[in-house]
Amino acid sequence: MIRKDYVFTSESVSEGHPDKVCDRISDAILDAFLTQEPEARVACETFATTNQVVIGGEVGLSDKELLKDYMGRVEGITRACIKDIGYEQDKFHHETCRVTNFLHEQSAHIAMGVDAKDGKEEGAGDQGIMFGFATNETEALMPAPIQYAHAILKRLAEVRKDGTEPTLRPDAKSQISLRYVDGKPVEVTSIVLSTQHAHESQTSADIRAIVEPYILEVMPDGLITPKTQWWVNPTGTFVIGGPDGDAGLTGRKIIVDTYGGAAPHGGGAFSGKDPTKVDRSAAYAARYLAKNVVAAGIADKCTIQLSYAIGVARPLSIYADLHGADDVDPAAVERAIDQAMDLTPRGIREHLGLNKPIYERTAAYGHFGRAPEADGGFSWERTDLAEALRRAV
Repeated sequence: MIRKDYVFTSESVSEGHPDKVCDRISDAILDAFLTQEPEARVACETFATTNQVVIGGEVGLSDKELLKDYMGRVEGITRACIKDIGYEQDKFHHETCRVTNFLHEQSAHIAMGVDAKDGKEEGAGDQGIMFGFATNETEALMPAPIQYAHAILKRLAEVRKDGTEPTLRPDAKSQISLRYVDGKPVEVTSIVLSTQHAHESQTSADIRAIVEPYILEVMPDGLITPKTQWWVNPTGTFVIGGPDGDAGLTGRKIIVDTYGGAAPHGGGAFSGKDPTKVDRSAAYAARYLAKNVVAAGIADKCTIQLSYAIGVARPLSIYADLHGADDVDPAAVERAIDQAMDLTPRGIREHLGLNKPIYERTAAYGHFGRAPEADGGFSWERTDLAEALRRAV
């Protein structure tokens, strides 16, 4: 039996959270390589702590001399990311932190399994399972708790960076608990917001006075009620933040990146990986397909799973869960999906236009639930397959 009355919670973290600083740097390096060569290979990991940023992983360009040149640009890219996020702390500053680059050329054995040559179709960059999800409980066809948790932090970042709220600092986390009745969100039972701030003299009440108007601005009317519990900076002072307060690492916020726990996540993170890595590209494809199933009115909710093997082009399996839509055969949806989109790694990249420098912008506030952009960013949020799927099912 599908449960319809419950409370569900999701969290988000800001672009200044230590893990998100690392995601941003990794994706900015990826974008730099893709700007030079759309078929560039990048698997970039970043670690950050007090006054230190360490970058490692594998990269590849067809021009080996150019590869050396781009290796030399990594430090500048890193400092630009930290500056844009807003870190100018004594123990984590874009000008003074130490940047160590351990990137090296891609493994020839990995390339052998992935590259298309001698009549062999390009294979997946690794084995793995990827999930996509969509639900009609928000206009973006995303679960409401994670969508609203992202919206709060994105708005606070805007007013911090434009100078409207000069005492806010980059590191922040939000958490939204929503009560569902008959499967629909009806009430926020609690809001948790912890944000770094400038002065030790600022109390939790002071911070709430700053952030509450912006939270009320982005939340839909009626969801926040007099019964909603507010927990703003519940520990009190939060002046030391970012990588100085806690170490950060690429790929450690995968549930924040996807559906806030409302749907499964496969084994892999996204940031720092070029789109030959199905951890990223097939997860985007699965979201795209699930969103189009829901946009077509085939189901109120849809989960899609895809699985791959390294060096093998076609997915090993396609699975659809329609979450109780009894009038539609999930197997028919699976067949329609397979016919509507080429799910080989190259087919995904071409269909969604993924060989572009569009990834740095995904590093904070979620990879999903964002509007498609004119330059190809968030192309997996389009609903241009909805009519074809509706006809096929």
